[in-house]
Amino acid sequence: MTEYPERQVSRAAGWARGIGAFSLVLLVTDWVGHHFGLTETPAFLWVLGLAALLAALALLLAGLAFARMWKYGALGGRDLTIGALLAALVLVPYGFVAYRMLAYPLLRDISTDQDDPPALEASLRTGVMNPLASPTPGEVRLQSEAYPLVIGHRYDLPFDETLDAVETVVNAMGWQPTAPLPSTDDARDEATVTVLARSFILDLPCDVAIRVAADGESTIVDMRSSSRYGRHDLGDNAARVIAFMTELDKEISARTGTAPDQ
Repeated sequence: MTEYPERQVSRAAGWARGIGAFSLVLLVTDWVGHHFGLTETPAFLWVLGLAALLAALALLLAGLAFARMWKYGALGGRDLTIGALLAALVLVPYGFVAYRMLAYPLLRDISTDQDDPPALEASLRTGVMNPLASPTPGEVRLQSEAYPLVIGHRYDLPFDETLDAVETVVNAMGWQPTAPLPSTDDARDEATVTVLARSFILDLPCDVAIRVAADGESTIVDMRSSSRYGRHDLGDNAARVIAFMTELDKEISARTGTAPDQ
């Protein structure tokens, strides 16, 4: 009677499944902890990097297990498939981030007024956070070319009514004030609303300043959005400015029945 050698189970397949599952749990736990303020942002970013490395390792092990299964007929197809799928699931958001890094310019501070950006509180930037600085000529050119819609808006509305509309939209956006909101009862020609927003993909903190300034019988609104972390904002700041200005246009149009001047 002919004896056939017993088929071996690929250890790499089991490792691929285990590491792939762990990387997914790590990614979800890290994001949830950061979202609810349980994890500091620098630690959150380090763990994100670790989760990506583990997912890549799981894919590598799955590839090795597949090669062994193909060559020697080893068992473990189910484990390597699950491991590869879990790793690919973990790496999807990283791929999306990589795409946006290539699709959008290398900027982290966006303003509708690049000559005189609305002021942000420098004391809020500590440790490894990005410092606040005036844009370089290269950054000014990049923003102008990439984001032509990031411009200030002029409204035929008194200063106090425009400021009230700005604060209404800020509240609707769910942004967290970093300073007391200016009172419309105080007589002034200019006021700045400063808030903390969160990026769409990584939920990273961003400082936002919205300046409302009287100009004769009309009012000019300028806005600045600046990322606290990272050299690249992935287009998030420009999208935030455009979204806010669009909602402010709607709010003021509802109050006056007119469109804004840009």
